[in-house]
Amino acid sequence: MGILYKYILKPIAFLFPPDFVHTIFVSFGEISGRFYIGRLFVRFLYGKPPAGKQYVVDGITYKSRVLLSAGFDPDGQLVRILSSVGFGGEEVGSVTARYCEGNPKPRLTRLKQHKSIVVFKGLRNKGVDALISKIKKTPHEDGFVVGISIARTNDQKSGEVDSGIADYLYSYKRLNEEGVGDYYTINISCPNSFSGECFLEPVYLEKLLTVLSEIPTEKPVYIKMPINKTWSEIEALLEVVKRFDFVKGIVIGNLNKNYSTVDKTERPKNWRGGLSGKPCGELSTEYIRNIKQTYGERFTIIGCGGIFSVADAQKKIDAGADLLQLITGMIFEGPQIINEINRVI
Repeated sequence: MGILYKYILKPIAFLFPPDFVHTIFVSFGEISGRFYIGRLFVRFLYGKPPAGKQYVVDGITYKSRVLLSAGFDPDGQLVRILSSVGFGGEEVGSVTARYCEGNPKPRLTRLKQHKSIVVFKGLRNKGVDALISKIKKTPHEDGFVVGISIARTNDQKSGEVDSGIADYLYSYKRLNEEGVGDYYTINISCPNSFSGECFLEPVYLEKLLTVLSEIPTEKPVYIKMPINKTWSEIEALLEVVKRFDFVKGIVIGNLNKNYSTVDKTERPKNWRGGLSGKPCGELSTEYIRNIKQTYGERFTIIGCGGIFSVADAQKKIDAGADLLQLITGMIFEGPQIINEINRVI
């Protein structure tokens, strides 16, 4: 399948705009997942995770350490098919309190030489209540873990600190009330939000987590962190997070906003959004290592960014990651990369 993808499927897909291709793949995955024969066919092509492997993280049992990262499936359309590709779970979202149209197209731009995608989606999703309804009526394979990433709505109504907190709170409260999702990630580092990333200020992050801590939850909660801050800035945020026992860990990290990593041969005329893929790889692994060395077992670490091979995945595990998330590696290398990692890690 790797050869088929590399020499036939990918060259064809890359002839078309990435926004269009993403829509087609998600639609195909959703339709295939509805039918047993569709799931069986995809499983025949890619295979399930090797039998017998189990990883218990924060009380949740995973059949594979590899998860689909937030951003690819914001509305939960793929929960029935992804286990057939080999994923142990996915992080749906990011979801917001209200319907969010997102940013104008193009929302995705390929940088082929850099194995990266410029992501400018702007949190396009149907809103948390629509997601709750979708997940509740969509069965998925036993043992497939569904995490949900929560962000604030990308509009002026949620632009201030207090209104932003209220936006997070509504989604978080509704998900807990309905018992939807196996874990929750609070995305404080989306590079495409209306009024920036104010919750990357320790004082505002503490205010947000104080409000969320008042909602009873039985689910593990994680914080999605940036990778363009200095270690001292990251550590200041983690010092806040560690005081809240309901937060079990960290997803590290989000998109890279340092455009200088892209040379002139592929540099877009107008920069909008953040870089996925290879430009995130070394930064992510470095922060995984620093967090593990500094905080030991206090934080579960979900390593995200720049995984294109078994070797990339192994580096993050060796640095201290408990679980892995990816998207761009699957797009550039093919879905077979999931089970290549599963067989080794």
